[in-house]
Amino acid sequence: MELGIRREDKNKWERRTPLIPEDVKKLKEEQGINTIIQPSNIRVFSDESYKKAGAAVQEDLSQCKVIFAIKEIPKDFFEEDKTYVFFSHTIKGQPYNMPMLKQMMNLGCTLIDYERIVDENNRRLIFFGRFAGIAGMVDTLWAFGRRLKEYHGVETPFVKVKQAYQYGNVEDVKKHFQILGEEIKRKPLPDIITPCVIGFAGYGNVSRGAQEVLDILPVVEVEPEDLKHIWSNPSNNCIYKVVFREEHMVEPVSPNQQFDLQDYYDNPGKYQSIFNKYLPYLTILMNCIYWDPRYPRLVTRRDLRELNHRLQIIGDISVDIEGAIEVTTKVTTPDNPVFTYNPDTNSVIDGYNDDGVVIMAIDNLPCELPLDSSKEFSKALSPFVPSIVKADYSMDFDKLDLPVEVKKAVILHKGELTPSYQYIHKFL
Repeated sequence: MELGIRREDKNKWERRTPLIPEDVKKLKEEQGINTIIQPSNIRVFSDESYKKAGAAVQEDLSQCKVIFAIKEIPKDFFEEDKTYVFFSHTIKGQPYNMPMLKQMMNLGCTLIDYERIVDENNRRLIFFGRFAGIAGMVDTLWAFGRRLKEYHGVETPFVKVKQAYQYGNVEDVKKHFQILGEEIKRKPLPDIITPCVIGFAGYGNVSRGAQEVLDILPVVEVEPEDLKHIWSNPSNNCIYKVVFREEHMVEPVSPNQQFDLQDYYDNPGKYQSIFNKYLPYLTILMNCIYWDPRYPRLVTRRDLRELNHRLQIIGDISVDIEGAIEVTTKVTTPDNPVFTYNPDTNSVIDGYNDDGVVIMAIDNLPCELPLDSSKEFSKALSPFVPSIVKADYSMDFDKLDLPVEVKKAVILHKGELTPSYQYIHKFL
């Protein structure tokens, strides 16, 4: 029994791995599963560490029936009748990945997508979301500090925040934020950002990761309906945090209908966004929601045109192009992390020094914390690996012996869309 691990090469920042050497060693010793991994000079764990764990390091993965990766795989990498496990970014019918999916179909491949490995309550079991939240919060506050200093000419403790990749690991982030928190308690924040209000759209893994970082600072949590009131007597030695749920973001189009969460999930077209009523009170907005085109947008171009521009930064961790945040017109990278959207001219310019709202839209944030994120991901994935590797994929789909959580994530089986994913045909 052998599994392959593909080298990540989407960009220079992608240093993560789906299985760390420690877990590769356990799979060999406890399950008799050998690992073959492609060499990489940027992966956070060295080739040598995999060799010491008992893995073979070589370019050729052709002898492996099951191959694991993280990001999308180039079309020319796939081989006939193989099984591939990775984040395919296809379940929304993303047009840029439909050629990849077609190639897999033509070759009779099986595709298992980490994003759809879920429990009975549809909660994801294998994810990087926490680290996307952590890195996204750090990078947004980094941009905030520089925006205040270089555009507004105001010095704050936030200017000392580094980008996530400059810390190395989460523990270093937390230690630095503890120091910054003490400074905020001692030194009043400037009037231009008092009250300093940071809003979180969403409350899942990504949002919790972002809040985990912010909560190290002196934070006072308020409810959305209290935002107006904190302006009457705001503190300049704390940050106000507000978390928005679905009932704060949308309302039924029909005045005779009450908000119902399940109905919103089932019939999003019957609802409209009401989020713009909160925007005037926010200093920073962190977008952490799942979104697809069926749902109303969270923030539109029109919303920002009508705003008084107190909103400084949108940390768009979810990064759907022209999606929940309509002005997210492109993705950014750790070496060019933000752009500024000018609502008056409907234009964007890289950086944080121009008129408008700064947008942070890095689409692979966990790669800025590759060590911690790989360890946690591997820990979650490892229990499922033996059943994935040992399964007989020549069987018909209804007889395919996989844990129910994994079987839900089989998008393609022998080149055919499985019953739950037949809807993707319309995107092909």
